[in-house]
Amino acid sequence: MSFPHLSEVLKILDGALRSNATMSTNYAGLLADKLEQDGEREIAIRIRERLARAPTAVAHAQDAAGLIGGLPVDSESRLDTLDISKPPKGSVHLCLPGGTAKRIDEFLQCVKHYDRLRNAHAAMPLRMLLYGAPGTGKTQSARWIASELGLPLLTARCDTLVSSLLGQTSKNLRRIFDYVEQRPCVLFLDEFDALASARGNERDIGELQRVVIALLQNIDALSDNTVLLAASNHEKLLDPAVWRRFPFQLPLPLPDAVLRKEMWESMLGSYAPDSLDWHTLTVKSAGATGALIEQVSLDAKRHAVLDGRAVVDDGELFRRLSLSFALVQGHSPASLSDEIAWLRQWDAKIFSLRELARLYNVSTRQINHFVQGEHGNAGKPTRKRGAQGH
Repeated sequence: MSFPHLSEVLKILDGALRSNATMSTNYAGLLADKLEQDGEREIAIRIRERLARAPTAVAHAQDAAGLIGGLPVDSESRLDTLDISKPPKGSVHLCLPGGTAKRIDEFLQCVKHYDRLRNAHAAMPLRMLLYGAPGTGKTQSARWIASELGLPLLTARCDTLVSSLLGQTSKNLRRIFDYVEQRPCVLFLDEFDALASARGNERDIGELQRVVIALLQNIDALSDNTVLLAASNHEKLLDPAVWRRFPFQLPLPLPDAVLRKEMWESMLGSYAPDSLDWHTLTVKSAGATGALIEQVSLDAKRHAVLDGRAVVDDGELFRRLSLSFALVQGHSPASLSDEIAWLRQWDAKIFSLRELARLYNVSTRQINHFVQGEHGNAGKPTRKRGAQGH
């Protein structure tokens, strides 16, 4: 027999049995929200009225749990080990390939209908591992999932947990997992490879091995219906045992041509000029991450605003895209001549001598001197505002 919202009822009961009023009240509030969404407004009101009569000061042994102001803290530095945000629904724009977006939606449906799936013996622990190159949308995906679920996002920076106080890492982990069990939320373990690196390699020390073991134990002890997300830029470094703890595993690839065009259109918006060659922009941005496309778009729009333009300049957009690729590939043009040489090498058709002269506000002859390496100190062109800023 199906019993709606059994998860919340059991969490309320767990809180009562543990004398944890915080846990009971948090999940009672979530239960009221879900009942109201189901049309049971009268019952939701009665639950909220009962909660309103509860004491405002809930004793939950903050010192014993290592909590300050409600957040878990590192016992020595006294700094919070979690960042909390609650992105409103609809506030996060997520651009992912169709197949990837579908798999995230499937995960969301498993979260929203967990009780139904459990009654059918088809539920899996609500844990997803996101992995891929930096800038492919892992953090944005976590924010989007939290916003769609209407839950706060609790982000633990795993590299900080490990590097700040190595001997305290296991204790910090325990406090984080205890904390998230007390309230409806999405726990996001960012930079996961810093915490869950494979055991047994030559660089390992005993403490790091104990951290991985503590991490696995904490994940195993976590309720199956608590949403846990983890993100890694270096998935090959992860311990094999970690993968088995995440039934949902999602690689985030670089955006394909269709998605790149969609991203450019979305991020440039009304600042896109009518003359913009979308096909060339899409082709020339092959290999770019979503984060790079977003940054180039923002830079080009800022340049347009500061120049008093209603739309971005086509050539300026391509210039900033090209220079972004230079930085990604480890090149950093140190002078104007280096910059022009890079642009010509990147695409001599887009950056013709005439176009470069226009962009840098100099004569074609001066640009030609730069290209041929014949310029001297006396012939340096005056740089246009924003010519090197990127």
